[in-house]
Amino acid sequence: MGERRWARERRRDREFEFFAAGAAGRLLHLAALLTGEPAAQPVPAAEELLIRALARTYAAWDRLHGEDPYERTRRELAAHFAHTGRRHRRPRGGLLCRLTPKERLVLVLRHHEGIAEEQTAAQLGLPAERVHELCRHAVAALRSPRPAPAAAP
Repeated sequence: MGERRWARERRRDREFEFFAAGAAGRLLHLAALLTGEPAAQPVPAAEELLIRALARTYAAWDRLHGEDPYERTRRELAAHFAHTGRRHRRPRGGLLCRLTPKERLVLVLRHHEGIAEEQTAAQLGLPAERVHELCRHAVAALRSPRPAPAAAP
């Protein structure tokens, strides 16, 4: 009986390793967009966010029962970011630096990941109207011209 359990755990570990190896790049990019860290530099906050999401997915691996592990990890990533968004109020540059953490989260889920407004609202526990308004405001902020930097004395 011990050998069967060991073989089952080994198979689970291999499955998770294959999943993580294949999805880590895309998930890290998603995490970097959320944290607002520029992609050209090391992204420690995004890496921490991803590691936490992958750890929670691994812990639930046996209970996925046909659920898409990428979807599960993305939900874990978004949920953890939503709970720790205050730490990411001042992003270190990057494309989305002018947005609040909640605006970044909604914009990334809606436009980068292509999640429907209703699903995004359900995942974040917000009314669909609020998600629509956050997304509209974020897009408008990104379209508006950046203010010119102040002149040095």
